[in-house]
Amino acid sequence: MTPIGASSDGPFELRPVGRVESSLRDPDLAPLQGDEGSPDAWLIFDQAVGEGVRDLEPGADILVLTWLHRARRDVLRLHPRGDRAQAERGVFSTRSQDRPNPIGLHPVRIVFIDGPTRVRVRDLEAVDGTPILDVKPVLRPSETDRP
Repeated sequence: MTPIGASSDGPFELRPVGRVESSLRDPDLAPLQGDEGSPDAWLIFDQAVGEGVRDLEPGADILVLTWLHRARRDVLRLHPRGDRAQAERGVFSTRSQDRPNPIGLHPVRIVFIDGPTRVRVRDLEAVDGTPILDVKPVLRPSETDRP
């Protein structure tokens, strides 16, 4: 297995572009999915990436990729949604935050933009302080020819 931070093409690194600001503080009390009662939250971007934020708009659906920094990285099998009545499954067939590379994928809607580095979103279940790795637009079928 190739070590973390290296690939067949050489080493790579991920640098957060911002962080989540949320009233969710305890992962054990956070909803398992964003549409299960998550409060609105802020995406706070570093000043250095402000130009990348400028074309986001309220009402847009985006995918937020995060580093789930409080997740366990040694989990390969688990009971889905923590329900012991369900059979164990391999972590890659679940949405569990506990996994070898705890990358979160969050479909959210932008509700407000406050300046060049603050974006308010709905349906984000990530806890306060979660590093943001990237943001991507949700493309509709007619938009697949966009860059």
